[in-house]
Amino acid sequence: MTSDQPYPSAPSAQQPYPTAGGEPPRWAPRYGASFGQALGRFFTKYATFSGRASRSEFWWAYLVVTVVGLVLVTIPFVYRFATIEYTTVDLSGVEYRVSNAPSPLFWVLLVLPAIWWLATIVPSLALGWRRLHDANLSGALWIIAVFVGIVGIVFGLLPSNPEGARYDRPEGAR
Repeated sequence: MTSDQPYPSAPSAQQPYPTAGGEPPRWAPRYGASFGQALGRFFTKYATFSGRASRSEFWWAYLVVTVVGLVLVTIPFVYRFATIEYTTVDLSGVEYRVSNAPSPLFWVLLVLPAIWWLATIVPSLALGWRRLHDANLSGALWIIAVFVGIVGIVFGLLPSNPEGARYDRPEGAR
């Protein structure tokens, strides 16, 4: 490609850094990553802010973090509404509805989404940072996405840019 030609919207199906077994090195993006590959890379590159992440890596991990988070937030409230008991108390001819206090299990279930958020905040930030590198943008722009959620979706949709290779740091290189 010459410099006056636009870069392709998607990289070629072949990985630019093949290794034995066809898996790219850990520092390189994994284009066309499957669900399992993307999730594995999400957690193995836990706090790696250098390098790049492909769109498939980004969206599979984003999907898992979002869906698991929503499920974990929903569970305690479903449990609470399923176990609530109303009783009628007649005092001076007036009927009152009183519910029982939440059980300790409710409070434990309520803590689970916070634990999930704490466990995934650093890898989510690192993944977004690397995704911007793949689009040849500074990863620091991801800070905008933290405060304006729709911006993160737009950043995730940006096409790969071969010039983003400048952010790659092969392991062992300084």
